[in-house]
Amino acid sequence: MSETIVKPKIDEEILRQLQSETIEEKQVILHCCYKSQFFLEEKIRIWSSTYLIDRNSDHISKLIHFENISLFPTWTDVPHGKEYWFTLVFAGLPKDCKSFDFIELIPQNNGFFEEGIARNGSDVYKIRLDM
Repeated sequence: MSETIVKPKIDEEILRQLQSETIEEKQVILHCCYKSQFFLEEKIRIWSSTYLIDRNSDHISKLIHFENISLFPTWTDVPHGKEYWFTLVFAGLPKDCKSFDFIELIPQNNGFFEEGIARNGSDVYKIRLDM
């Protein structure tokens, strides 16, 4: 004997209230390309102190995930003369953000930095990085 399950009826007012309390979690994805410029194999890594900074507010989005690159203090090898791609995932930016900076704040020279990235509707970007 099978039992029929009836979809419950939820009051419209409760649905509206729940909808207004829902917070959309949107992430920003950077696909980054680094090209080795030196004669020998290079090494790169990312620090947890890497952020996206909204250029029109004080909002800072933190790095929440990374793929195909090592986190400090471990290094990732980049073969000479080759393009090396890695992906960084950040917490979402404010809806009214039009452009942002990508910055790796580290206590040494040559942190990654890309200024004035124009915001798009997908929040997925491809950027080329230089050291």
